[in-house]
Amino acid sequence: MMSIRIAIIGYGKIAQDQHMPAILANPDFEIVATASPHPHPEAPGQAFGTHGALIAGMAGRLDAVAICTPPAARYAIARDALDAGLHVLLEKPPAATLGEIQHLEALAGQSRRTLFTAWHAQHNPAVDAARALLAGKVVTAFHIHWFEDVRKWHPGQEWIWEPGGFGVFDPGINALSIATRILPVPLFVRAATLRFPSNRQTPIAASLTFASERGAFGAELDWRYTEGERWTIRAETADGGVIELHDGGATLLVNGERRAFGGAGEYRSIYERFAALIRTGQSDVDSDPLRIVADAYLAGRRELVEPFA
Repeated sequence: MMSIRIAIIGYGKIAQDQHMPAILANPDFEIVATASPHPHPEAPGQAFGTHGALIAGMAGRLDAVAICTPPAARYAIARDALDAGLHVLLEKPPAATLGEIQHLEALAGQSRRTLFTAWHAQHNPAVDAARALLAGKVVTAFHIHWFEDVRKWHPGQEWIWEPGGFGVFDPGINALSIATRILPVPLFVRAATLRFPSNRQTPIAASLTFASERGAFGAELDWRYTEGERWTIRAETADGGVIELHDGGATLLVNGERRAFGGAGEYRSIYERFAALIRTGQSDVDSDPLRIVADAYLAGRRELVEPFA
């Protein structure tokens, strides 16, 4: 079977650290090109400065693209790629707005090409196990704590503070993608407080309350945490069970007991799924985590906090 010729558009940290090793480890793919405004001599394949130059220069020699740019740029790139007859993988979050991802899904259907929203946190084996454990259960309490240090994880990245950059929802949407994957009921934002540095356009912290008739459902996201990372999700069920995910979804505790899992890792799983979707002519578009972020902005109140410098 012919390998899938793929290019990476946006050759930054996530592309270099996660996408490239996963592609190289997957025999279904052949990396043939990259596009980045900044030269990367070590990048494999042909190098281009823009996505337009890549699509034109690789015409007839390319099957798919992985788009790893900041979110605000993804819609136009994905649209052009689909128009060129290419399959598209979108790094999370898949677009800057719900309207964009909905239109891309329609375009993928019209062009009969695969569109895949790659929520990497959903690809932990522990997440699938938590989903199975909660299936058919009555969840009586649910809470997310997603704390990290923005200076550690996004040093010098100014785009995260601009409109369309998501702010604390850039990491927080990982938690929301896990929540929508594991819960047997949908999540709806009832109230939210979004805390904006007085000199920035996106929030540095957020508190969300979800609608629930059973108990407390909520999320706390904070980019000001300097004591390591706290990436935890906890669900309590009516039969007394407690399901916890730690380490960003990599570790599962059931009633306090740790469950062990293997697996090749999030991004290898992503590319295994992408290859299968392409081979079978299907798409996998999940916009629910993005919908929750949009709802938080719609239902939330804005609170100014100290400037970020």
